[in-house]
Amino acid sequence: MSSIRRPILFVSYAESGLLNPLLVLAEELSRRGVEDLWFATDEKGRADIGAAKAGTPVEFASLGEVVSEMSAVTWDDETYREVTQRSRFKAHRAVIKHSFAPESRVEKYKRLEAIVDEVKPALMVIESMCQFGHELAITKKIPFVLGVPFVPSNVLTSHVPFAKSYTPGGFPVPHSGLPLDMTFAQRVENQLFRLRTLGMFMTSSMRKVVEEDNRIREELGIAPEARQMMARIDHAEMVLCYSVPELDYPFPMPEKMRLVGAMVPPLPQAPDDDGLSAWLDAQESVVYMGFGTITRLTGEQVGALVDVTRRLAGKRAAVLWKLPKEQQELLPPRDELPANLRIESWVPSQLDVLAHPKVKVFFTHAGGNGYHEGLYFGKPLVVRPLWVDCDDQAIRGQDFGVSLTLDRPETVDPDDVFDKLTRVLDDGAFRERAEHFAELLRAAGGRSAAADLILGLPALTGPAPATEAAPAAEPAPATD
Repeated sequence: MSSIRRPILFVSYAESGLLNPLLVLAEELSRRGVEDLWFATDEKGRADIGAAKAGTPVEFASLGEVVSEMSAVTWDDETYREVTQRSRFKAHRAVIKHSFAPESRVEKYKRLEAIVDEVKPALMVIESMCQFGHELAITKKIPFVLGVPFVPSNVLTSHVPFAKSYTPGGFPVPHSGLPLDMTFAQRVENQLFRLRTLGMFMTSSMRKVVEEDNRIREELGIAPEARQMMARIDHAEMVLCYSVPELDYPFPMPEKMRLVGAMVPPLPQAPDDDGLSAWLDAQESVVYMGFGTITRLTGEQVGALVDVTRRLAGKRAAVLWKLPKEQQELLPPRDELPANLRIESWVPSQLDVLAHPKVKVFFTHAGGNGYHEGLYFGKPLVVRPLWVDCDDQAIRGQDFGVSLTLDRPETVDPDDVFDKLTRVLDDGAFRERAEHFAELLRAAGGRSAAADLILGLPALTGPAPATEAAPAAEPAPATD
């Protein structure tokens, strides 16, 4: 009798910060010999999925080309300035304004629906930002797991008042960058953040977008229960979060929230790194500067960071800077760069760099992955928060004693940056706290624990689907 197919379909946008953790999990299942693995994402991710095979194949399923509204990397400079401005609410509002574009996800929904009809997945594993993914899973009643690269409260806290929330009243609203222990003024700000978010949906322009969204949902046949505020949480079989409870403010976690720590593949990830490891070996200490794929620095900011690097030579610290090639045009002439600076347009593996013992500080924007990956390797952080969730991770890291945040992140003041970097380099308490969280993150189990949890779900272990069960025996003919 042929074996019963139980396909697993991963679904994600192709942005590296969203796709990579799910790809690590898919590779782990491949390594274990799990059959029928599929990964649906934009064409941009085809090569990454194609290289993912560690054992059994991971088949690529195309969702078409990147839609600009869904990809921060493709936003124009004006939009970038709006979503990265220092007013946290205005930045939060700008993200909603530019990403809440109902028409833009129609083609993605239809493409995913066609893939689902072909693959017939027993389980879907869906990145938490991928709205059309969980809408389709709920509509078609396909069991799904939600993958979350942020701290758990990010997806469990409502952005608006009077709505369901898994965190207690008064908890910091996601994207507000507010601490748990608030002053009276901060508590007011927190409540206003919710009210203003609700208010923006009551404007005439946004009401038109909501009406368009409702029309499109009807045309696509999206189930009403998929439209609820916490639908992706309520209807998930499991919420798989790449964090640990101690890296968020405390609150009662729902049972389905499973925290497994950072999703790190086997290392070294890229042993052939064009001499980068040898350069790191030769240094006394290294500050690694990496601000993700979205950050766009100005000429003034680039100059300020070069100045900081020159000052760090006096601390006998070198700097490895991952700076995109197009932004390297803003650098001074090569012969004017400090000798303790190495610039790479792309490092073969950021994880290999963070794992290196000579790297002492991670200077980062504190996106969800960077926050957890830096601490997984016991590296304290200096944070230049960029947008939305970055401010939330920044305030938690500072409260937990593992990081310092720039006072003026929008200007990149060299005095401010140098002060924060030297304080973290010189004060062993930051390293001790980072190493404490490294132990917790590793103990959580990462990709191995995540794979165990996935493979233990009823969708993959329960009775065979009716359509693939062995045919029942014909009833015996009636006799007189």
